Amino acid sequence: MVDQLTVFLENAEGRLAKLCRSLADADVDMLALTIADTTDYGVVRIICDDATRARDALAEKGYRAMVTKVAAFEVPNRPGGLADLLGVLDDLDIPVEYGYCFSTSGDRAVDILKVKLPDETTRAVEAIEAAGFKVLSQEEL
Repeated sequence: MVDQLTVFLENAEGRLAKLCRSLADADVDMLALTIADTTDYGVVRIICDDATRARDALAEKGYRAMVTKVAAFEVPNRPGGLADLLGVLDDLDIPVEYGYCFSTSGDRAVDILKVKLPDETTRAVEAIEAAGFKVLSQEEL
């Protein structure tokens, strides 16, 4: 499991740029960013080098932010890589709340998924790894 920074952001011109500038000023390195928006606000989800430091820096600037645990999976960077992973999760009855992906380089991609692992987390992780997928730690990103 890795830490994800979630920020609730007013849907107004320049707010995303100010958010990113605030993180840069705090020396936070972003690896991935996704935005879900409505008319009034957006939910910005960020994978970065230190989500707790990022949350604290943003709180000082008046942002509403929290740290959430999500799963990071290394998958082959090819057509069907994500479909194969989702098939394994489906077979294990592990629900996916949301997700996003990024490619790091070459034949590796990273899928970030908000999942609810069953009570037997160790068994689920073993089954996922047995199917050929690596569960990544924060340091491995």
